[in-house]
Amino acid sequence: MGTINNQDYLLSSVKNALRLLRSFSLDEPEKKVTDLASSLGLGKSTVSRLLATLASEGFVTKDPETQKYRLGLTILNLNTIVTSNLEISRESQPVLRKLVDEVGETAQIAVLENMDVVYINRAECKHPVQIFTHIGRRNPLHCTSSGKVILAHQNEETIEQFIENGLEKYTMNTLANPDDLRNRLRTIKENGYSASVEELLEGVASVAAPIRDYTGKVMYAVSVAGPVHRMNPHNLTLINKVKNAANEISERLGYWKH
Repeated sequence: MGTINNQDYLLSSVKNALRLLRSFSLDEPEKKVTDLASSLGLGKSTVSRLLATLASEGFVTKDPETQKYRLGLTILNLNTIVTSNLEISRESQPVLRKLVDEVGETAQIAVLENMDVVYINRAECKHPVQIFTHIGRRNPLHCTSSGKVILAHQNEETIEQFIENGLEKYTMNTLANPDDLRNRLRTIKENGYSASVEELLEGVASVAAPIRDYTGKVMYAVSVAGPVHRMNPHNLTLINKVKNAANEISERLGYWKH
């Protein structure tokens, strides 16, 4: 019997529909048909049919005034199902809440996905001015405290692969030099935490610690973020509280440090 290529099982229309959905972002939450056709390399008629199908199931909605499309509530419903079923979300919530009460700033959980960090859980502080991160938001690894602490605990091959893809510079403090990043990652792994001061966004500081699953692997991180005028990520008391929270969540996930 001849072998069948995996590509033979893929439905191009479904794949294009998924590519279309993934093209929306926080920076570009609304798009016209022409924008989508151009970015996806598809014809306008094809994109229009995809959008009509997705709209019929609530995956996208259309603004009649601007003629732009945005993600629909079906996406939100699916996101709620996914996050509620993640063990890390269940186990981290009480720890996040306690951490917020202790440090007075917003705490969040991030996971490594496709060379980005994605925020999957959070607990807000009570300050009227706070750092707000959307659940599901993707950020680069090299300029966030969560991203750096997760990357620092990956193997050398993964680290080099990430560096080879390029280090975009977002602010004056972004680690865009490969050697600087390598050195920082070694320090982070040795110290067990990562600090970030205005590396992705000006005015924002954060500190993160690694979360280990039952095998000891680091795919998650817990972090605290706040305005630089209110939070010093190099404060030892703050660092220890974040590390303690990471250890507690790790234990809840079955990790036992021998």
